[in-house]
Amino acid sequence: MHKKRYFIQLAYNGTLYHGWQTQPNAIAVQEVLDKAMSICFRQPIATLGCGRTDAGVHASDFYAHFDVLDLEEERVLNSLDSINALLPYQIAAKNLILVEETAHARFDATSRTYQYFIHFSKDPFKLDSSWLLKDRLDIEQMNLAAAELLKHEDFSCFSKSNTQTFTNNCNIKLAGFEELPDKSLVFTVTADRFLRNMVRAIVGTLVLVGKGKLDAGDLKKIIESKNRSNAGQSVPACGLFLTKVEYPYLGQSNEKTTKKEQA
Repeated sequence: MHKKRYFIQLAYNGTLYHGWQTQPNAIAVQEVLDKAMSICFRQPIATLGCGRTDAGVHASDFYAHFDVLDLEEERVLNSLDSINALLPYQIAAKNLILVEETAHARFDATSRTYQYFIHFSKDPFKLDSSWLLKDRLDIEQMNLAAAELLKHEDFSCFSKSNTQTFTNNCNIKLAGFEELPDKSLVFTVTADRFLRNMVRAIVGTLVLVGKGKLDAGDLKKIIESKNRSNAGQSVPACGLFLTKVEYPYLGQSNEKTTKKEQA
């Protein structure tokens, strides 16, 4: 039997799903995707994703790898329309890429970018894609605090407890808020890896700075404490998007992501 490995690039609206990873008692994106591709290729397909998004979190750029037995490469690569026809509207297959048999969607990723969206006036069209916050925020102070993230590696203070990780070290390359034309905000953060719930905890802490409840200098103390209880609460999942995942062998553009795609 001859096996070939492929990457599938996805976008999905996570509102109706219990995260990416298949769950025993809830519907997850991975389960729906695996079923669709198993039907399409007429064999069991098991994907492995580039990460685990939580319930309600979206992705405009997500990769997973999977293996196919005894099917021509052309047949697989021309299956996007068939896969999309089998997927619900909230999940879109964007690309299929033949890769080496050892390629790994999770471990080979060199960077991941998340964006978190905040708006300040009621908008029914942002209900599931941005966090409505009534308080006005000091963006300058929040960005001063966000700059501290680039000086540290251990982010235990922003991680959920009892996670099965060997290290809480991450290399953050970019972190900051930007005001969009409609006066809403987007927080963009890029790192080699992220801990579970990390981005939402970071945003929750920086919002406290923006409200004046913490000083920009307090972030250093919070990070060095390695204590989750010292950081802010996790913000709602609806505003969080995984917007870019990079691999050394895919020849992707390094242009800065500034706006989410429709997921």
